[in-house]
Amino acid sequence: MDPTASIAPGAVIAEGAVIGAGCRIGPFCSVGPEAVLEDRVELVSHVVVDGATRIGAGTKVLAFSAIGTPPQDLKYKDEPTRCEVGPGCLIREGVTIHRASVGGGGVTTVGAGCMLMAMAHVAHDCRVGDGVILANNVMLGGHVWVGEHAFVGGGAAVHQTVRIGRLAMVSGLAGVTNDIPPFGYVFGLPARLVGFNKIGLLRRGATRDQLRTLRTANNLLFKDPGEFAAKLEQATQRWPDEPLVQEVIAFVRDSSRRRQLVRPGRMAAPELGGVDEENGDGA
Repeated sequence: MDPTASIAPGAVIAEGAVIGAGCRIGPFCSVGPEAVLEDRVELVSHVVVDGATRIGAGTKVLAFSAIGTPPQDLKYKDEPTRCEVGPGCLIREGVTIHRASVGGGGVTTVGAGCMLMAMAHVAHDCRVGDGVILANNVMLGGHVWVGEHAFVGGGAAVHQTVRIGRLAMVSGLAGVTNDIPPFGYVFGLPARLVGFNKIGLLRRGATRDQLRTLRTANNLLFKDPGEFAAKLEQATQRWPDEPLVQEVIAFVRDSSRRRQLVRPGRMAAPELGGVDEENGDGA
């Protein structure tokens, strides 16, 4: 344990735990013998860090969260698996992040700079990219992959093995059972693809011309009639030098995906709480 770490009375730090410089561990926290807390990690109070878990520098974990606890998988027999949380994350009250099972690569990962709001759940073998935001009560099933800077709205449930592409946006209370392409915006139960995350892309440096091209490509792929494989080939040939379009195409063609693509749909009427499909492509 680094001598600059601050350990409150009532905290339990197991022998073998690695506690970095400037860490602050509040009252009634429990840190297991295989845990590694990098520099400046803060566990506010009543936090459990279990198993072979590494928490990155500067991450803050609020009360009643549990990180690295065993997976909710009946096949798991206490095999040695891991959990890793990147640096600079904010993990709010009651969040649960389970370590991996033996059937998914052996590690559950949360990337750098993520924000997991109160009561969010990251199940075993999930891979959550950098800068992801999970709002309150989000539920990620086992083996879910979430791309960088995606946003998942409050109360959304994501089925096991689903993949969510980079900068995608999932509406609150959505039920996601199929894969969401990069930049896609989904809404509803079951979730349907209703647009793309225009504002998120602008914030990440996309140009207006790129957004217009992406909208045209999305319309071709997901709205226009015709056989999907032919439309995919048409998009590949038409926009070979458009990186956003090619990222969507690469996601669609990834043979390692285990689920179908999300189906297209329409937003609810604005008076029922929806957002206009053409003018409100995500925030």
